[in-house]
Amino acid sequence: MSNINKNVSINEGIREKEIRLLDGKDSKIISTREALILAEESELDLVMVSPTAKPPVCRIMDYNKFLYEQAKKLKEAKKNQKVIEIKEVRLSATIEDHDIEIKAKNANKFISNGDKVKVSIRFRGRQNNYRSIGNKVFERFLTKVSEDAVVEKSPQLEGRNMFMVLGPKK
Repeated sequence: MSNINKNVSINEGIREKEIRLLDGKDSKIISTREALILAEESELDLVMVSPTAKPPVCRIMDYNKFLYEQAKKLKEAKKNQKVIEIKEVRLSATIEDHDIEIKAKNANKFISNGDKVKVSIRFRGRQNNYRSIGNKVFERFLTKVSEDAVVEKSPQLEGRNMFMVLGPKK
């Protein structure tokens, strides 16, 4: 809660001479002193809502309740967020069909959970000379992966590794 609205001025922290005070539907320009007196009479806080406006906009409210409700909204928004993870499936240039089927089944499971899948091939030794084999392995892998998957990043070569990223269809 402490990182929410650290730069908001309240009560005596407001240094402006005149402010625009929001009262429900009405807004009126009054001196800061009068607004502070009104806030004290109603046992609430004078909170600067928009410091960049001319004159600055303030509202009379319970500041602690305001902070609590903002923290609650942030927490609720965080809860509703879907975190997408990137799972990795490693293949080799000399992989057999049955092994590709098993890896594709795992990739399908990840994609059905809503995660992205990074498929990578590491070339070793003489395999570096035959990188076209990696493209053929990726093509075989893509035929085994379900229709729910979409290629987000086409196969790329990075050093000894070739990789592509698959994601779920929207």
